[in-house]
Amino acid sequence: MENWQIKDRTYILSGIKQPLVFTVPGRHSRKRPLLWWDEDKQIQRELRYATNQNSPFVDEQKGQITLGRIVFRNGSLFVSSRQQNLQKLLSLYHPLKDKMYYEHDEQVIAHDQLDIINLEVDALIAAKQLSVDEAEAILRVEYGNEVSKMTSKEIQRDILLFAKHRSDLFLRLMQDDNVHLRNFAIKAVEANIIKLAPDNRSFQWASNGRKLFEVPFEEHPYSAISTWFKTDDGLEVVKAIEKRLK
Repeated sequence: MENWQIKDRTYILSGIKQPLVFTVPGRHSRKRPLLWWDEDKQIQRELRYATNQNSPFVDEQKGQITLGRIVFRNGSLFVSSRQQNLQKLLSLYHPLKDKMYYEHDEQVIAHDQLDIINLEVDALIAAKQLSVDEAEAILRVEYGNEVSKMTSKEIQRDILLFAKHRSDLFLRLMQDDNVHLRNFAIKAVEANIIKLAPDNRSFQWASNGRKLFEVPFEEHPYSAISTWFKTDDGLEVVKAIEKRLK
């Protein structure tokens, strides 16, 4: 492999459970196939860990074979740079890689951590710039109607905590127009400007009972009206509600 680096490598078992001793298959059998598809040769190649061979491929191994065991202890396996045959088997060819175990790579981990930190910073900066109404709309997705009971300071605090701990979701919700329109509809109902029928099938003006919008079958009423608010008729209603909310 062109980009292959000769170095010590560590492999970690996937999953929560870390048994004291765990053995990964080291040779092909009918019960546990250990094969690798060679794109260049267009054939399946049998794999085998032999401690006295340079290659993990059976068709490249010659002479007497000394089979080795691949044993994870306490959930991990350290493989020296001198064991290139085992490293290549585990890192490049073994069908259980990234399923039963993965290679511990500090550079990849550092890169992932940097991405997470940058995402968190972006989310916190964006959250700090939100108005209380915008923050309320996003928090309502998580807290529901409890947001209505919160003070502005509580909303400002909780939106920063939400942005810090759930950065990706926060940034997606911030860009979602429907989230803000849903909150707008809920506030209009709470302010008794519009009302949702008891059967959840329509919205009406609270002042005269005139029907504004009929909720399509099997749709959530607030999701449906947030979409309707974007239509020509809906935009006129939004303008009228905004005047009354001020």
